Parts: sequence; structure tokens; C-alpha cells
Amino acid sequence: MSFEEIPHTADVKIHASAPTLEALFSETFKALMQVMYGTERGDGTIRKIRIESTDNESLLADFLSEALFLSEVEGLVFSDARIRINGYCLIAELRGESFDPARHSGGSEVKGISYSGLEIMHDANGYMLDIIFDV
Repeated sequence: MSFEEIPHTADVKIHASAPTLEALFSETFKALMQVMYGTERGDGTIRKIRIESTDNESLLADFLSEALFLSEVEGLVFSDARIRINGYCLIAELRGESFDPARHSGGSEVKGISYSGLEIMHDANGYMLDIIFDV
């Protein structure tokens, strides 16, 4: 499992890969949180969410958008997501902590998740995708 930032003209583009679809979603979630808040994140608070969508790409974008919303509205910085996917239904347990400007201000503000070029691919090695975070 891994993710890396790839050069992009205006926004943040991430390439992620993982052996399972759930792990791919989790890695992409971690990339979003790292872009926003850096690497120092705790896990004392738990939020559970359920998302349904029409395909895997929409499911991922809806999941990340909900995590972004919760982070901004509730002032939470998430470190991990435990995800289960059944068809196009996702149930996640997000672990995080309250935002602390002294520890979490090193990132970039993400305004949204882009559908542009978002395609989840699968081969013998697992799952992969490129995704753009609008900053």
C-alpha cells in the first residue's frame, strides 16, 4: 500500500495503490489528510460514516468529500480509516483528533475532490488510481 504526490499544474494529484479496494480507499484517505494536515495525527476520536453510490469512483469521491466535510465542520484531523465495502456501499470508522494549529497547520487547504481523470484500475497486483484534490 502506498501513495505519492505527482506534479500537477494547479492542484494536488495523488497516485495510490493497494492490494484491495478497501485498502486503496484507506490510502487515498490518508493522502488527503496528509495533504491537509501533515504527518502528525492522533486517533482518540472516532466517527462512523456510511456512503452509498453508483460506482467505485463516485463511492470514493463521496467518501472523501464526507471526510473533508467532517474534518472542516467538526474540527477533526483524521489519521486512519477502517473501511468495509459491499457492492457500492461503504461503511467506515474514521479515527482522529481535534485540530491543533500548533501541530496541524503545515498542509494545504483542500476545497474539494475532483472527478477529473478519476478512474480506479485493477490488475494482478491490486488496485490503483490517480486523483486530484482541488486546493
